[in-house]
Amino acid sequence: MLSVVNEDGATETGSLIDEIVREGARRMLAAALEAEVDQCIAELAGQRDEAGRRLVVRNGRHRPRTVTTAAGLVKVAAPRVNGRRVDDASGERMRFSSKILAPWCRRSPKISEVLPLLYLHGLSSGDFVPALEQFLGGAAGLSSATVTRLAKQWAEDHAAFQRRDLTESDYVYVWADGVHPKIRLSQTHSCLLVLMGVRVDGTRELIAIAEGLRESTESWSDLLRDCRRRGMRDPMLVVGDGAMGLWRALAEVFPAARHQRCWVHRTRNVVNALPKSAQPGAKKALQEICNAEDRAHAGKAVTAFEKAYGAKWPKAVKKITGEAGELLAFYDFPAEHWIHLRTTNPIESTFSTVKLRTKVTRGAGSPAAALAMVFKLVESAQARWRAVTAPHLVALVRNGARFENGHLAEQDETRAA
Repeated sequence: MLSVVNEDGATETGSLIDEIVREGARRMLAAALEAEVDQCIAELAGQRDEAGRRLVVRNGRHRPRTVTTAAGLVKVAAPRVNGRRVDDASGERMRFSSKILAPWCRRSPKISEVLPLLYLHGLSSGDFVPALEQFLGGAAGLSSATVTRLAKQWAEDHAAFQRRDLTESDYVYVWADGVHPKIRLSQTHSCLLVLMGVRVDGTRELIAIAEGLRESTESWSDLLRDCRRRGMRDPMLVVGDGAMGLWRALAEVFPAARHQRCWVHRTRNVVNALPKSAQPGAKKALQEICNAEDRAHAGKAVTAFEKAYGAKWPKAVKKITGEAGELLAFYDFPAEHWIHLRTTNPIESTFSTVKLRTKVTRGAGSPAAALAMVFKLVESAQARWRAVTAPHLVALVRNGARFENGHLAEQDETRAA
């Protein structure tokens, strides 16, 4: 299809470069669908009926439909497949279903990810069409009514997530933190209480996200008790910041879990309690503690820190010496996991984007809607989370294996023998 190009590079339907991108995307999608069908038919070519006819054959194309993608609106007519195969178990005819373009698909996952982000920016449902059509070459499938339905579905998805059974979800490690994104919550001092965990197979997963009041003991207790009621076991280790509300709640609800204070939060607290002239040296000394090769060297580094700064700034030093056990708990776990267990960075890094891209707004409609939007953003990010290093060691931790200086104790004893 030829378009008339103006002097500024624009056409009747927008920029020429955008048209080229959309046309390229359309051709690539069409080619991918053709290849998928060709492979399916080739794999089942040997299946024939009593008369020798193939059970799976092409049958023209479906009606063209427009799919909203990151490249814009792409119109495609997917190939149709006729199948006369019968499922042996159910006796029903087996139908071909594309894994690239499902029958119900009208938006790519990337577009679905950006919608809650725009909502949190304060864009009302009626603003989506004019805001997106210049980038997508149209706004098919993104009407005000569609966005409103999506927002309602997001809230329902979050509610279902918070009610799901946790009996089979064995979280060995858990990160806990109170996050303060700039979104509209029900009270001025509210925050988001977030739990992320590592399952026995080493994969990371969002456990819960709920509104709480100032990271209080009561708020954390409510969330943790709800998780236990739904079947969550005591984790082996919980990593969190210095908020006392979390630790009091943990002692009550999950008493068997060990505690690990976040080194990023603690370093920040200690450094802020010192004069600026002493901060660079103190920060380096604290890094010597948390990055020590084993607990013994970490203990010596704590002693050196106390000797260097204790006389002048005892309150700052007490933040380390007073909770050394909780700060060095990670040394009793596999060395491969130390990088994950020293801090609450898995939560911080996930929510850094949310914090940067959101602002206080009435665009989300209600606190519940705002929370649902954040949940959908985290849910999208979760698909890209990687398992912890050496995931096979997580099961050993759950089974009570003892680690010394990061190594399995039995291995150390074997080497000594």
